[in-house]
Amino acid sequence: MKAAVYEGPRSVAVKDVPDAKIEHPCDILVKITTTNICGSDLHMYEGRTSFETGRAFGHENLGQVVEVGSAVRKVKVGEYVVLPFNIACGFCKNCERGLSNYCLTMQPEPAMAGAAYGFADMGPYQGGQAELLRVPYGDFNALRLGEDAAERQNDYVMLADIFPTGYHATEMADVEPGDQTVVYGAGPVGLMAAYSAILRGASRVWVTDHQPDRLRVAEAIGAIPVNCAEQDPVEVVKEATLGLGADNGCECVGYQAHDDRGHEDASLTLNGLIDAVRFTGSIGVVGVFVPEDPGGAKAQNDMEAKGKVPIDYGLMWFKGQRMGTGQAPVKRYNRALRDLIAGGRAEPGFVVSHELRLDEAPSAYEHFDARDEGWTKVVLHPDGSR
Repeated sequence: MKAAVYEGPRSVAVKDVPDAKIEHPCDILVKITTTNICGSDLHMYEGRTSFETGRAFGHENLGQVVEVGSAVRKVKVGEYVVLPFNIACGFCKNCERGLSNYCLTMQPEPAMAGAAYGFADMGPYQGGQAELLRVPYGDFNALRLGEDAAERQNDYVMLADIFPTGYHATEMADVEPGDQTVVYGAGPVGLMAAYSAILRGASRVWVTDHQPDRLRVAEAIGAIPVNCAEQDPVEVVKEATLGLGADNGCECVGYQAHDDRGHEDASLTLNGLIDAVRFTGSIGVVGVFVPEDPGGAKAQNDMEAKGKVPIDYGLMWFKGQRMGTGQAPVKRYNRALRDLIAGGRAEPGFVVSHELRLDEAPSAYEHFDARDEGWTKVVLHPDGSR
């Protein structure tokens, strides 16, 4: 089968690799029809993680079931399914608590938790930027889709990661009807966080970034764009709130945050939110931060290379703020969000800017990594349907 594999920093190739296959009675095999390039893929693409060469990328996947293991009871051949990027067992302590993002069974390292497709330090599993994908514990991990799945793949594929992740940011930030929310980052996850805040009834949502094309998308969904190359987002928010700040905020950038001049600063967005959110407000952090960053010393400093970020903790403590962190437990949200899509209440596919064939993945990574004008979200179709 064909797959987009990592060959080293800023090098992706589409190659023939061994076919994915059923390896356990609870597995299902999915023909991938739609798979996304995620912003977190870029950390690996740029060589900023321990991702192995020769391994397939892709943790945002949707497709059609072509084979099921002998122990699979719910999922049927022929059904369209979307796959949470979290690979989980459903029966460990964390899964039983609804924390499938920190599954203890699927992560082979005993001192760690959490597994994912094609993701550094989250198990040996291949990614879905490929023609076929093995899905462990298919009955638990696959979310079945309705009769409109084939026609609305660009909406439903967002349930694999960025829609639930954006929603998780608003959940950790305690966004409620009438709230005023500030979102740092207008990439795909930031746009989903803003969209989720609006769906939850926020009265005003600011989105800050220095990419004008992405800010235009934020404005189109009803958010207030703030170009941080031209304005200080903290001052914009405070001026609009009598100096008090937003009720809550979402961090959707991560450890490679950088200013409009290209200087990396892992503390930039965190400190901006601590300043911009009012006393006793909540902050949800879904941007990726890592304990070890092989490229961190060169790009920032030795401290950041070890995952240590100099945040304004004194101000955060003084303001009595709360901060939630970590990857999203996709299964906690994806069924409800699926039903919002099916009922016409949500259309997260608005974020898609490019639909390409799998063999166009190398060029797509190059454009997306460069934040080229208009490259907001890339969808690949390994089945050649686009």
